[in-house]
This record gives sequence, structure tokens and C-alpha cells, in this order.
Amino acid sequence: MIKRVQHIIQRHSSLKGFFIAALGAIFFSTKAIFVKLAFRHTPVDAITLLALRMIFSLPFYIVIAIVSSQKKQQRVTLKEWTYIILLGLVGYYLSSLFDFIGLKYISAGLERLILFLYPTFAILINTWMFKAKLSRNQIFALVLSYMGILVAYGGEFHTSFSNAGFHFGSLMVFLCAVTYSFYLVGTGRIVPKVGATRFTAYTMLSATVGILIHFSATHSVSIFSSFQSNLLYYCLALSIIATVLPSFMLSYGMKTIGSNNVAVITSLGPVSTILQAWLFLGETLHITQIIGTILVIIGVLRIGKENKEVKTV
Repeated sequence: MIKRVQHIIQRHSSLKGFFIAALGAIFFSTKAIFVKLAFRHTPVDAITLLALRMIFSLPFYIVIAIVSSQKKQQRVTLKEWTYIILLGLVGYYLSSLFDFIGLKYISAGLERLILFLYPTFAILINTWMFKAKLSRNQIFALVLSYMGILVAYGGEFHTSFSNAGFHFGSLMVFLCAVTYSFYLVGTGRIVPKVGATRFTAYTMLSATVGILIHFSATHSVSIFSSFQSNLLYYCLALSIIATVLPSFMLSYGMKTIGSNNVAVITSLGPVSTILQAWLFLGETLHITQIIGTILVIIGVLRIGKENKEVKTV
């Protein structure tokens, strides 16, 4: 009787973890939608939008940093602080800036598809920097993923050839995926020493400082007084729905159903973004994009079988 009750509780917990992780992946996929809507309906630029996103998210990560610092944990060394700050600047400041700039020129669907390549870039970085060997499965997955991008990119370019900034925007999002993959590689080496919660909070705080310095160097603070109310709504949604909530949801999912299962669930991201872009932004849903998305997802999932960590942008 006790074993049966335990089985029911475990099954309920797994279903709950699956649902919450799936909802988190969908929430993360709304980022591009909110950014595109803000660009479409307000005169905001990339760094201002990014600064507002981080300002709204800042209180949550300050609380997390304070709570995690009160727990008895190993002291962070100066060397580890240096890595944390650098990874925060590269993984959240630079990558987010590249992403926001790119979204001004390419569709939300293509942006999410390019970003979804970051696990493949992480593998290539590990191979280049740490002499890790590529398995046959990884090589096949890489080829499949990049073929998918070429197919989707070719179809997107055919319908967006009049957009002068299409290639530039694609390059910016590509750089976002590359810089974020450096963050992932560093995460795998620092988190075991510092702890996942502390690391996430500290990197977000360091990224916020970098973003606000960039903003203050290029903009006047008086610009906040002229903002439209709908921009604040977009930024609030971008911060809460697309940043803070899904980070906790996926974290909960990893604890209850495991990182490998969450890796499969996060493949909902590109599909969710493409469908939302079609529904809310009026973006065209063409066959090459669908085929490319399927190829990329299959490739990334094959890589996910050999990875234990899952992060989302």
C-alpha cells in the first residue's frame, strides 16, 4: 500500500514537472515576440529595451543572490569571481545585445532557430579549446543541424530579399548564439564550484551592470520620461514572462524529471516561437522553415543525449 502511494506521488510529481518545464519553454519562446512587438509599436532601440528588461528583472536576482549567499557554501575565490563577471558580460550582456539588434532585421522564427544551435557551438568550442573528441553521433548531429539552418535560411531569404538588413540581423543572432555557447562552456566548469543558484544570480547581476553602463554612456536618463506606457508593458512582460518565470520553471523541471527530459522539452521553443510569430506578428509560415526546424531539432536532440546541462536564451 505504501509503495503504491509512493508510486502515485512520484507519477504526479513527474507529470507536474513535465507540465511546468513545457510551460517554461513556451514562456522563454515569447522573448522574441515581445521584442518584435516593442520594436514595431514603439521607437525604442535595442540597448534601451535591453536595459529596461534587466531593470525589471534586477529585483528578483538581487533577492536570489542575497538568499543564496546566506546559505553555508564554499567561499567564492577571486579567480572564480573573475570568471563569473566575464561569463555574465559575455553570456548575457553581449549575447542579449546581439540578439535584440538582430531581431530588428529578421523574423522571430528564424531568430529562435539560429539561437537553438547554441549546443552545437558549445561542442565545437569544447573541441577547439579543451581538445574534446567529437563522436560520430555529434558529427552527424552537427551536419543535420546546419543543414536545417541552411534550408530555413534559404527560404527566409527568398521571402525577405528586399530587407537590406537581413544578413546583418542574421549575423547578430549568430553571434548571440556563439557568445552564449561560451557562457555554457564556462558554466559547466564554474557551477560545480560555486553552485547553480549563486552562479545564475551573480552572472545576471554582472550583466545588468554592464548593460546599464552601456546605456548610460550612450543615452540620457531623461529618455525614461518620454516612454510610452505600452513599452513599459512589453518590458514588464519581457522581464517576468520571458525571463524570470521560465528560469525557475525549467529549474524545477530539472529537479523533478531530470535535465535529459528537459532537453527534449526545450525543443518546443523554436516551434512555439514560429507559431506565435505567425499568430501575433503575422509572419509567413513557409515549408522550408518547417523542414529546417525539424532538422535542427533532431540534430540538437541527438546532441542532448550526450549533454547533461540545459540552458535557455
